[in-house]
Amino acid sequence: MAKSSPPYIKYMIHASVYIDGVVEKPDVIGAIFGQTEGLLGSEMDLRELQRSGKVGRIDVDLKVENDKTIGEIRIPTSLNRFETALIAATLETVTRIGPTHATIKVQKIEDIRKTKVQQILERARELLAKLINEELPDPKELLLYLEYSNNMKSLIEYGPEKLPAGPDVDKSEEIILVEGRADVLNLLRYGITNVIALNGLNVPKTIVDLSKKKIITTFFDGDRGGDLLVKECMLSGVDIDFVAKPEPGREVEELSGKEILKALKNKISFDQVRAYYEKLEGTTEDIKNIRNEKKIKDPILQKLKSYMNDVFKTDQALLLDENFNILNKVPVDKLGEIILKHNNLAYLVMDGILTRELLELIEKSTNIKYILCIDSIQKSSNKVKIYTISDLDKV
Repeated sequence: MAKSSPPYIKYMIHASVYIDGVVEKPDVIGAIFGQTEGLLGSEMDLRELQRSGKVGRIDVDLKVENDKTIGEIRIPTSLNRFETALIAATLETVTRIGPTHATIKVQKIEDIRKTKVQQILERARELLAKLINEELPDPKELLLYLEYSNNMKSLIEYGPEKLPAGPDVDKSEEIILVEGRADVLNLLRYGITNVIALNGLNVPKTIVDLSKKKIITTFFDGDRGGDLLVKECMLSGVDIDFVAKPEPGREVEELSGKEILKALKNKISFDQVRAYYEKLEGTTEDIKNIRNEKKIKDPILQKLKSYMNDVFKTDQALLLDENFNILNKVPVDKLGEIILKHNNLAYLVMDGILTRELLELIEKSTNIKYILCIDSIQKSSNKVKIYTISDLDKV
């Protein structure tokens, strides 16, 4: 009895068959055995190869159309590639099946091992995605997760203008006024929670009102734009009590905890420097021009900014295609396994930390070109552009 298939299949012969009449599967199989017998000697005879398990059962699929029979023949083998090619070529010598003329044409010889390797790779990607989701991050990632939990979850929106702020703006008698959300986040990182941002160049009414009942310390970037912003606050009616500044040229969002505390400790009474700001020449337009020099000129990031607003503080991620259509919205901790199921990803916006493992998976297994996240262990990639929420203030 012929074995159903070799114990170890290397190749699969795929052939098409065309018959000028109506026949059954046994007719096709019988013709193959009968008309190839003895052509290649006893060692390469199909019946002998089947008995030894080197060739599997011949599988035939047929259908009848207009009194003609067409179909497909599949033969598995564990022979080497030369022997398999000989067997395949022998099939094409069959010219009659039953009482009618027939044509057999080999379409391809499939290397089953390559197919298995592809299946292994697909399964490996799935297992890797699960591993990323279940694996503990390294110490640097743990610190980022802690900062995210402490900073992002404590970030609030204050007043009708929804200004980025720390949770203690109402509780504290002293308020630190900074320029943007990235500055608020940096101060929160080091435990300074009585902070609020202008969030733009126009001074909000909420800030003016707060200054009438709180002690206000301005803490803007150490450049001319920062000085002009102090002047703009003064002209807009903000009752400034103190001015704190980082080292010349430094930005508040990039300062270390030690540098922040030093700058705040060395704050100066506004009365001492009021004359300087009153004489300072420049307008809001000048501030805008100075800030424009620092802007990230990337139109795609500008488009992704609105999507971050949709998922911020939700622990969700958005998967987008080339046209910025939302393909999926998923929990951040499920990203590793979900992104592998989409072939047309172009952009990823996530309310979470971009880990090194997730980035490696994205680089190797997806077509994602942009990632916008809360923070990232790795800030650059040869394949993907990585932006964090701090970059949104510069768009």
